[in-house]
Amino acid sequence: MSSPRLQHGREAIHGATYAITAVAAGRRATFADADAAEAVVDELRLAGRLGMATSLAWVVMPDHLHWMFELQGFSLAQVMGRVKSCSARRINLLRGTDGAIWQAGYYDHRMRDHEDLLAQALYILGNPVRRGLVSQAGAYPYAWCRYPA
Repeated sequence: MSSPRLQHGREAIHGATYAITAVAAGRRATFADADAAEAVVDELRLAGRLGMATSLAWVVMPDHLHWMFELQGFSLAQVMGRVKSCSARRINLLRGTDGAIWQAGYYDHRMRDHEDLLAQALYILGNPVRRGLVSQAGAYPYAWCRYPA
């Protein structure tokens, strides 16, 4: 995930919708811990309150994050940098550690006009079901979607 090739062709378009995936360092199940997952959720919500991004759907899985949002008055790098660094600081503070929480970088996909945002949101919500963490979408405590299921 830290390859410079991930940034090739990356652009931040204000008002565009992005689906991102960010992975825990070492693919560890860092966010299986409720406090760690809540720290990430709090940062996603704060990004909205700060006018950085309007969330459409997200899920904090035990070892990664999927987040679909509309980019507001900041760059994609600023939004992701803030979410990852602030959640990492909080998790390390809770644990009394100072290690890496996230892998460097993230995967992003700018949704095109022809792509179905609802289908992407439902895919995000379905992650805990596919991983066997819950039996039905909507039952996972660290998932949210703007659209009705």
